[in-house]
Amino acid sequence: MSERKKILVTGGAGYIGSHTVVELYNSGFEPIILDDFRNSEEFIIDRIQKIINNEVILYKGACQDADLLQMIFEAHEISGVIHFAAYKAVGESVKDPLMYYENNIGSLLSILRCLEVYKVKNFVFSSSCSVYGDHPKLGNGITEEASDLKPQSPYANTKLIGEQIITDWKVNQPDTNVCLLRYFNPVGAHESARIGELPLGVPNNLLPFITQTAAGIREELTIFGNDYNTEDGTCIRDYIHVVDLAKAHVKSLEWLLAKNGVIDVFNVGTGKGSSVLEIVTKFEELTKVSLNWSFGPRRTGDVPVVFADNKKVKEYLKWTPEYTVDNAIVHAWEWQKSLE
Repeated sequence: MSERKKILVTGGAGYIGSHTVVELYNSGFEPIILDDFRNSEEFIIDRIQKIINNEVILYKGACQDADLLQMIFEAHEISGVIHFAAYKAVGESVKDPLMYYENNIGSLLSILRCLEVYKVKNFVFSSSCSVYGDHPKLGNGITEEASDLKPQSPYANTKLIGEQIITDWKVNQPDTNVCLLRYFNPVGAHESARIGELPLGVPNNLLPFITQTAAGIREELTIFGNDYNTEDGTCIRDYIHVVDLAKAHVKSLEWLLAKNGVIDVFNVGTGKGSSVLEIVTKFEELTKVSLNWSFGPRRTGDVPVVFADNKKVKEYLKWTPEYTVDNAIVHAWEWQKSLE
């Protein structure tokens, strides 16, 4: 067997990062994790190793640590970088925008400098569908070609600015290959229940709030807004199983490794929307657990309807989602129960 190509995964102990590390290993790569555990837990590394039945290379630290980055890039022949490391809570970014700009943009700049110095040719950037803002086409399955993007939060703006920085940087890196992945709403957990979404403090995403409420950790689930222009009045989102999303990163990397000098952007979603109320109802039906929930006011930065047009990612990367929303709900609940 040929030697595994080494892939640096920043934020590799986080929710999407940890699942991507597993799928990278399963696809014949050797992932190297860089994480400072400010938004993840160290026991996840042991869980990853149990899933892949192998040790994983780990460096503990931040992307902005230039000395640490230099050590990593000099110690390993890195074939590609997948950059997850970033703050990601919409509400928190509204309260403290400078923290978001400093961390999310700063970490990206540090990584791009290393790609340049060490001639690493393949880069996958963790972007977000939030770059589309409240775009009029969001409710009809938005495509990557949509223009006039107006992000609705500082978090979303850091992702759009990140894309613009990478695009500008790429002009002088003609041989470098770049994938910008705009993903929709990751949900679920690994079917082994060994890794999953692990929010520190109060969850910002729907499914962990549901599972924590069901487990008695939270007293009540609040659905933010029931007066949107949707069928049941609650927001509609494109919920994608986190393992499907992880596999999309592997497909992106494989696609880049066969290219020379490309940059492209892809929506990663199911192409279908589910309402918040629908997810709550499905959870109760699938788990036979009743939730204590109520409607609350709208949340700043939320847009009514978001779902992807995913034709491009299917065509170019040969990726299609394998899991359903029902799978994601069941896997998320199994993960939650494993934490008790």
